[in-house]
Amino acid sequence: MAQDRRVTAGAVPAEALPDTFPPIDLPVRPPYPAMEARAVETIPRGAGWLYEPKWDGFRCLAFRRDVAVLLQSKAGQALGRYFPELVEALGALPPGRFVLDGEIVVTTEDGLSFDDLLQRIHPAESRVRKLARETPATLLGFDLLVDETGGDLTALPLAERRQRLERFFAGLPVTPRVRLSAATPDRGVAERWMDELPPGLDGVIAKRLDAPYGSAARDAMQKIKRLRTADCVVGGFRFQQAGAEVGSLLLGLYDDDGLLHHVGFSASFTAEERRALKPILEPLVEPPGFTGSAPGGPSRWSRGRNTEWQPLRSALVCEVRYDHFSGDRFRHGTKFLRWRPEKKPRACTFDQVRRAGSREALVALGL
Repeated sequence: MAQDRRVTAGAVPAEALPDTFPPIDLPVRPPYPAMEARAVETIPRGAGWLYEPKWDGFRCLAFRRDVAVLLQSKAGQALGRYFPELVEALGALPPGRFVLDGEIVVTTEDGLSFDDLLQRIHPAESRVRKLARETPATLLGFDLLVDETGGDLTALPLAERRQRLERFFAGLPVTPRVRLSAATPDRGVAERWMDELPPGLDGVIAKRLDAPYGSAARDAMQKIKRLRTADCVVGGFRFQQAGAEVGSLLLGLYDDDGLLHHVGFSASFTAEERRALKPILEPLVEPPGFTGSAPGGPSRWSRGRNTEWQPLRSALVCEVRYDHFSGDRFRHGTKFLRWRPEKKPRACTFDQVRRAGSREALVALGL
């Protein structure tokens, strides 16, 4: 039986990723805690901010010293074996030493694909090598911690680090595997990034121009996620693991063939709201619920957890808030906002969450 790619992709325990590194002669060495961001609701205003795209990828610190290239995740894990094409590309750059902070992404025709990125975290080296050829990754650099002379730049303000980063990239040969990530001091540009750019952008990062690189600190960087809404059909529901109340709504969207596909869930309800849901949903219990892809049944990953669900007649439409949609489903649980009795279920299609990718927009951001 073919495996569900969405379920199996990246299904590697965190402890399976190595967290030890060989010695490397640099002033900043792995494992080195990356600068963190504080979540805020709105893009900060005023002078003194630099705005960057918030990429939907893997945060990565890249260390180079002569023939040695090490890739480190934000959690301090070694990523090199999973991205051999990046190790090769970084090792081929003319500077013999540097440390870059950036994001690993995979580009597709529709933008960036986090699902293709997850496929790379695989225990089989042959599989990793195959995917490195078929869906090669790109490292988007947005900070320079050690320059080509071996100088430690972490104590310098971001304004100077950014200038040195741009000079660093200006001296490199053009390669699709290592690119300079975009940045702007113009808040209006950052607002357009939030509203207009293609899949693969989670939102905006705002950094203090006068701040040094704060390893493991959240004082100088803020993240603003782009939240969106979608109207979905409630194709089914699950009861709570303990108790008789509704645990989650199972959401669906129609494709061009008129099939209703399961795309995610919403479970953000108070106890009072859960009690109110049961008399709304139970009169509508009727198979099949979903006529396309349906919620999965029991598996070895859900041992001891009830995965049974109740199908509903396609009648209820609700509006939910979500942060990201990829692989034909909401990446995380959604936030229930309201019912939409005035909207016909068949009008809830994938068109509202599938945004066409823009090559021009991606190029403008460094891809």
